[in-house]
Amino acid sequence: MSQQLTPNPKLFTLDKATDLVSEWKQKGEVLVFTNGCFDILHPGHVDYLQKAKNLGSKLILGLNSDDSVRRLNKGPERPLNSEWSRAFVLAGLTAIDMVVPFNEDTPLKLISALKPDILVKGGDYDESESDPTSKNYIVGKREVEEFGGSVKTIPFLNGFSTSDLVEKIKRFG
Repeated sequence: MSQQLTPNPKLFTLDKATDLVSEWKQKGEVLVFTNGCFDILHPGHVDYLQKAKNLGSKLILGLNSDDSVRRLNKGPERPLNSEWSRAFVLAGLTAIDMVVPFNEDTPLKLISALKPDILVKGGDYDESESDPTSKNYIVGKREVEEFGGSVKTIPFLNGFSTSDLVEKIKRFG
């Protein structure tokens, strides 16, 4: 017997997201944006996302598509979970108000279209890095600051890493 998952109202295309974001802005909501792959959700992700949400009133998550993840050189087997599966699980978190998948290498198109008040990245990024070729550079920083927003980094919760989990699974099967 096949089962069908319940549709989730937090999953959006960029066009639909833009419409709702406009409504949120008119109501004075403080929009926080972050992005990532979130291949195997773990406590570090949940902690990071809750801390990001606490910076504003609405958390928008840009989710790397499967093709986008593959281009990030995370390994030939990644992502382990499909874009749809990752989006569905993330949309189930109370901290997240909107999930918007993107196929580009960076979330710049989403950031430019949605114009969040706060752009958030993990502690492996550097708010002061100004060289766009640096791996620590925060894509969208300049754009967010140009339209009056701010950029924040949130330290990672020690001991949690998707890459480490993948290696552990490989070792122990």
